[in-house]
Amino acid sequence: MAEEHDETHPQAMAIPKEGYSKKEQGRYGPIFPKTPACYGFTIIAKIKPGTEQEIRAYGKTLEAAVAGAPDVLAPLQLHYLRWVLFDIGGETYFMYQGIFDTDFDKYTEDAIALFSSTGITTIFTKLEGFPDDWKTNATAFIKFVRDHHHPSFLEYGEYPFVSAVDVKKALRMRKAFSVMLDESQ
Repeated sequence: MAEEHDETHPQAMAIPKEGYSKKEQGRYGPIFPKTPACYGFTIIAKIKPGTEQEIRAYGKTLEAAVAGAPDVLAPLQLHYLRWVLFDIGGETYFMYQGIFDTDFDKYTEDAIALFSSTGITTIFTKLEGFPDDWKTNATAFIKFVRDHHHPSFLEYGEYPFVSAVDVKKALRMRKAFSVMLDESQ
């Protein structure tokens, strides 16, 4: 039976340094837990020299792809995505933070399938050590992500364990209810 959560009460979860309390094996390594913020990961990796402007430009490419087809990233079941470039010791690093509704293995498999089918490439190709054969070698893709993943030690959810689909449903219901109230006046 699935664990019950009250999504109307905020919740926090402290996570051990290993990234999980109970080690469960997935297809590609340990499964990181679902937290009040859902699933997610943070990657920090050095960028290939001279690619900073390409990475920034890719942000615009992704923005345009979503504007043109708002559901283009839907297979990833994302809540949020955050990209950051920063310097350490004169070298530029990239930080990827994603919060989503599927476990790590499914998210990465879905990402490979999405990027392979849409022609949109992953920004990870601009990161040092990312495998050239990532579209056909899920294991290498996942190894790169796991090798560069930095597990959080605390996650908080204002509306814990709620999926992006449930958030969208609630917003549609609120909108419909508002329209109904406006029409009845």
